[in-house]
Amino acid sequence: MMFTPRETVEALDKYIVGQDEAKRAVAIALRNRYRRSRLSPELREEITPKNIIMVGPTGVGKTEIARRLAKLVDAPLVKVEATKFTEVGYVGRDVDSIVRDLVEASIRLCKQKRYEAVETVAKAAAEQRLIDLLMPEEAKKQQKPINPIQMLLGSATSEPEEKELTDEEKSAKLTRRQQLAEQLRRGELENELVEVEVEQQSTGSDTMLAMGIDLNLNEIMGGILPKNKKKRRVNVTEARRILTQEESDKLIDMDEVIREAIDKAEQDGIVFIDEIDKIAGGDRTNGPDVSREGVQRDILPIVEGCTVNTKYGPVKTDFMLFIAAGAFHVSKISDLIPELQGRFPIKVKLNPLTVDDYKRILHQPEHAITKQYAALLATDDVALEFRDDALDAIAQYAYHANETSENIGARRLHTIVENLLEDISFNAGGDHPMVKVVIDANYVKEHMPAELNGEDLGRFIL
Repeated sequence: MMFTPRETVEALDKYIVGQDEAKRAVAIALRNRYRRSRLSPELREEITPKNIIMVGPTGVGKTEIARRLAKLVDAPLVKVEATKFTEVGYVGRDVDSIVRDLVEASIRLCKQKRYEAVETVAKAAAEQRLIDLLMPEEAKKQQKPINPIQMLLGSATSEPEEKELTDEEKSAKLTRRQQLAEQLRRGELENELVEVEVEQQSTGSDTMLAMGIDLNLNEIMGGILPKNKKKRRVNVTEARRILTQEESDKLIDMDEVIREAIDKAEQDGIVFIDEIDKIAGGDRTNGPDVSREGVQRDILPIVEGCTVNTKYGPVKTDFMLFIAAGAFHVSKISDLIPELQGRFPIKVKLNPLTVDDYKRILHQPEHAITKQYAALLATDDVALEFRDDALDAIAQYAYHANETSENIGARRLHTIVENLLEDISFNAGGDHPMVKVVIDANYVKEHMPAELNGEDLGRFIL
């Protein structure tokens, strides 16, 4: 089911306070994707997404809107800081890593869906393998060493045929397996130790990974090299997880997953470019211009639409949705190069947060800050309750602090609430009966840090 723009905004309202204009813009962009998918192939190729650029101070919800939007429609999302490409050692092709990261995110999404589809079958197969490991005679058969050189040379001696079991022995074995299966399902064997064989993951060297080169020798050799495995003694809980993962991998076709993931990245992928204002402007310094206009020109082909080679094959960026964001305190959107401006036709302004916004952020969203802390402390037998006047006081302090010092938006609330609850969090140990703690305006005033409770004298001291 595809959300209508109104339903998308309603869903975003559960997590993000205010910023209605930005929510409407992303909701329309999302719906246009669905509308495009219903057109004829000839017309569909002509319609590209209308990319969005968000302008607003830090901490007002720019990143959260993009993140929640991707979760809402189960789309692959990659977030990149534009300033990443101004670092020393930067070369133009580094921007291709944006697309490679998006493909990896898409593969994780598609893989997870396939795992969920085969979960029941994989768990049943893993349970049978666990029973084999828990039965000594079966475990011995599985652990019998095989000489790989003899196997390759074809000189491995054939194993003597197993002794035929009598009907009584077969019945006893079956009964034993049934008993183990029942014990496993009741969770009675979770701490039993079993020996499992696990595949060791081969990773590239740190130097190569830092250069953006991710090589797997087994992939290059087409799977000729034998997989490196080792035996581990683990409890049944861990063994079940390992075996379920192995059985799930056997049941899914990775070639099909990769094909689906590339298509999902190309058609549904969302790229969030943060801090784009930091690369706006064309001021040149000594040496190569990699800090501003040069980076813009390197990002431009990705946004315009090109084909990027990845280890999974070529990926087109023509129909990916790009959302850029920046505070634009010093620079302006018009400071970006004209070609890049033209690729972001929708410009949305996000408003600074008011006292009322801060209060709503504290308690209104699905997983609001106060709800998070109440849930955390409840695990240590502390029932935390925030009164309405306490929320007013915290909102006032947050607004005042952001106005008189660096404006970090809603992130200021985390700092204030963490300081307020420091003593409670330190003393709560879960070794006492349930205690109810009420946070009101007086408590907030008494426990507010000195730099927030009135004028901060520190800024007058050199």
